Amino acid sequence: MALFLVQHGKSLPKDKDPQKGLSAEGIAETKRIAEVAKGYKVPVAGITHSGKTRARQTAEIFAKALEPGGGIDERSGLSPLDDVADFANSIDSADNRMFVGHLPFMERLTAYLITGSIERCVFKFQNSGIVCLDMEPDSRCWVIRWTLMPNIT
Repeated sequence: MALFLVQHGKSLPKDKDPQKGLSAEGIAETKRIAEVAKGYKVPVAGITHSGKTRARQTAEIFAKALEPGGGIDERSGLSPLDDVADFANSIDSADNRMFVGHLPFMERLTAYLITGSIERCVFKFQNSGIVCLDMEPDSRCWVIRWTLMPNIT
């Protein structure tokens, strides 16, 4: 079972769009990463996003490219400062699910799943990038299996 964690694409500033939807750059980067993931045949069963516009738009772009059988849905608990432990305890480990959310939540969730602490940063996310976590069957420990980021710097 894998988790695909995504920080939403780059968004417009609040003064240009009060809902902070994706910018043209955010749309382009998300489409590019989604197409690469499609080329690799990333097996996403479903996509869950926060209630914020930029997360929904990011999820829709990934869904169009990856065509998850379980579609997309909105869920609370993925906002920037939500409780990582509560969310982690609710993850269904039988599903290859993509979660689209925000910082610092996504970095804290990754740290919590790998180290048991939100304070031990293990990965720096980029907008539109994917971090694939997988559970090792023998140890039942989460590991970073791979990442796909818009920039290598």
